[in-house]
This record gives sequence, structure tokens and C-alpha cells, in this order.
Amino acid sequence: MTKKRITAKKLVRVEFTTRCFQWVNRTLYLCVAVAFGLLIAATAAPQKKEYERLQAQLRAAQDRERETLARKNHQRIELQALREDTAYLEVQARDRLNFYREGERVLRFESDR
Repeated sequence: MTKKRITAKKLVRVEFTTRCFQWVNRTLYLCVAVAFGLLIAATAAPQKKEYERLQAQLRAAQDRERETLARKNHQRIELQALREDTAYLEVQARDRLNFYREGERVLRFESDR
């Protein structure tokens, strides 16, 4: 049996072909990786929009809650003042009934409510 001998010319051609296949494989791998990344980004975009929409709803609900708690606190303080502070009770009653004392000057500011 005789061994086949590979000439230098054939060896160069085989190495060149191998390098070309390696380059093509790397390029295809890179393309597949980029396509996969774009696919993930494309599927994440609607979820991100939904997340931002829900965050905005949460912030609005928290703002409404803060306003309601502030209004509740104000009404609690006013109720406590009406029960315990006679001077405040007198001012509120005189304001509602439009009473004033002799020589007293009353300034009224109308609200936009």
C-alpha cells in the first residue's frame, strides 16, 4: 500500500477552503445571534409599553390616595377644632350666619369652588 501524498498546492487550497468555511460559519452565527437578539427585543417592546402604562396608572392612583388622605386629615382636624376650640367654633358660626360685632371690619374672599 502506498501512502497518498498531498502536495503543497493542494494543502494551500484545503487550508484556504477551511478558512472560508470558518469565516462563513462565524458570519452565519453572528447573523443568527443578531436575529435572536432582535426577536427578543421585539417581543419585549409591547411588555415594556404595558409596564409603563401600568406604572402611570399606579402613580395616578397614589396621587389620588394622597389627596384623599390629606382631605381626610384636614376634615379630622376641623372636626376636632369644632368640638374642642370655642374660638374656632365662633368664627365658623359667625362666618356662616354673616354676623359681625360692632366696629368690626369683615373682609370676604370668594372662592372658585
